[in-house]
Amino acid sequence: MPVVIHRIFVSPGHNYFGRHGLAADTHAILPREEVVCRAGRGVEGDRFFDYKEDYKGQITFFGWDTYQQIKAALAVPDLGPEAFRRNVLVEGLNLDELIGRRFRLGGVEFEGVCEAKPCYWMEQAVAPGAEAWLRGRGGLRAKILTDGVLHAGPADFAWLPGSVSPASAG
Repeated sequence: MPVVIHRIFVSPGHNYFGRHGLAADTHAILPREEVVCRAGRGVEGDRFFDYKEDYKGQITFFGWDTYQQIKAALAVPDLGPEAFRRNVLVEGLNLDELIGRRFRLGGVEFEGVCEAKPCYWMEQAVAPGAEAWLRGRGGLRAKILTDGVLHAGPADFAWLPGSVSPASAG
């Protein structure tokens, strides 16, 4: 199956991260046709850009199939993919297989680090039951290894030599 990047998002601020015990913030989640990825730094314009050195969530991926399935499972057919606050909505990849592996997607090199675990905020952002439903399906957190521009649409994918142990990754 070919790989397709269906949507790309950035957000300039944190709506949930670091806000335990507070109300959610209201920073916009901005759709993009392309984003600039910076090695070791993140996605330009996103809240985690230059967040901290060697950060394991420089970019996040979410599965298109998972998105379609949760809409049906939780009866939220009009739910937009931005609700999950992941950067890249992709089809044609098993994101779990990317953990601990290096890969190239759309000309940019990445290293899959760990699952992007869902948090309790998903109950508010998506629907009641979303956090539990998303366990094991929350997407992928990755490091950016090379500078480049990632575009929405069909994307070339390749495995790269070298990998890390998911248990010891960043």
